[in-house]
Amino acid sequence: MPRRTLVVGLAMATTITGLTVPGAAAEQATVKFPSSDFPLGARPALTKTVTSVSPGIDLYDVQAGSSTDGYTVTVLMPNGRDAGKRRAAETVLAEVEAAGEVAGMQRLIRPQVADAPEQELFMVRVGLWPFEQRAKADKMARKLKQAGLKVKVDYLGDDGLKTTGPWHVKVLMVDARTFRGSYAASLGTSVAKRETVSSMARRDGAIAAVNGGFFNIRTARHWQGDPVGVSVVGGRLLSEAVPGRSAIVLRGRTARITELETRITLISQDGAQAPVSGVNRAAAENELVLYTEEWGSKTPKVDGTDVVIDADGRVEAVRAPGAAVPKGKRVLHGSGEAGMWLNEHAWEGWKVTVDTKVRDLRKKRTLKLTPDLHIVSGGVGLVRNGQTKITAKRDGHDSLNMILRRHPRTLVGTTRNGSLILATVDGRKPGVTVGANFHEAAQLMRWLGATQAINLDGGGSTAMVVKNKVVNKPSDGRERAVGDALLVLPH
Repeated sequence: MPRRTLVVGLAMATTITGLTVPGAAAEQATVKFPSSDFPLGARPALTKTVTSVSPGIDLYDVQAGSSTDGYTVTVLMPNGRDAGKRRAAETVLAEVEAAGEVAGMQRLIRPQVADAPEQELFMVRVGLWPFEQRAKADKMARKLKQAGLKVKVDYLGDDGLKTTGPWHVKVLMVDARTFRGSYAASLGTSVAKRETVSSMARRDGAIAAVNGGFFNIRTARHWQGDPVGVSVVGGRLLSEAVPGRSAIVLRGRTARITELETRITLISQDGAQAPVSGVNRAAAENELVLYTEEWGSKTPKVDGTDVVIDADGRVEAVRAPGAAVPKGKRVLHGSGEAGMWLNEHAWEGWKVTVDTKVRDLRKKRTLKLTPDLHIVSGGVGLVRNGQTKITAKRDGHDSLNMILRRHPRTLVGTTRNGSLILATVDGRKPGVTVGANFHEAAQLMRWLGATQAINLDGGGSTAMVVKNKVVNKPSDGRERAVGDALLVLPH
């Protein structure tokens, strides 16, 4: 059969460009919901309702756009991904045609971001069906699978290319002029354990809360609450930074977005020094990792050494790994060469110093780890100084799936006067809400008035809780247990 180079009717785009953001929104003196049209898609008119949550805090329910997207079947590349280079796509196209079906090869551009160039990619797709004919797409997918092809049914609204929506967004605006509470981070009952945002909010009496940053799903199941990035709760460093990754620094009722790094050095009584590679996470070979009582689990049961120290740094015990962290204590765990270092420089009765520094890379200064300091790690930087600046590569998310495709999003931003904007964009609900890609997330936050903004964890983790109620619609169908949360407190 003759090849076609395009699936007829599929929405196409070669780039995504930033939309003009009204100057009034970017320069406003305080937080205020914009009066201009919704910034995504064809700039549709929106409907919104507003609820006054408490003095200085308003919750907006925003809906915009309409559903016009349908379904297609995407044939996966040899590496299992949706898209690949032209040669790989041509090979897949030939395989579909050998199976007796007509396929199209769709060219797309993964958009340029601040730290990664655009990339030309190709997808192979079969068929196009209206929204109400999903069953026909499923039937074609089954047929192709029987022919030995790896395929999936795709809703075109998820592509990240041209769409009319719809979008369903929750926006919590906290006015710096009138809000009299404070902000905090929470890791729940322990670092290792995952917990729902509503549970964390209820325990700390929060007015509102959203999920925090990414957590480590690639570690042991009972340790998957571990944040991937910096976490400070009440002045205590509970997870080290991914150097240079964006985060939101909370102190009292102030919130500021920046990039951070952490440096932890163990200094023995005899003057010897060793770098501490991590805090409250699985240890790699030859690593020295610090565990605090907030870890809530045992240290790794591997060859090495555990050193138990009290609050003053006095070594109380040297033990085999694999036991819990005693209440009020810390444990230094070393494997391989790090374990040998502990055996030589952390004898029972000796004193060691854990020198901990959290450095603000924008201000080029070290943060004071006081009890009012809280930090939540971000996933990807979106807006800096009022301009779109997506740092997907630096933050480890420069794939087609993360940059271009639409997903549920949890977003946090600050305005010029320090007001806080929290937003959730629901997604993965064909015909109801499509989510957002990184460029759309940045456009949305700029439209809302944020001069600094970052992306937190999203997908099924996206959750906003207001007065102990989950106000958005998580894509899993229920609230997911996550690693940490950002809390808005009444005091």
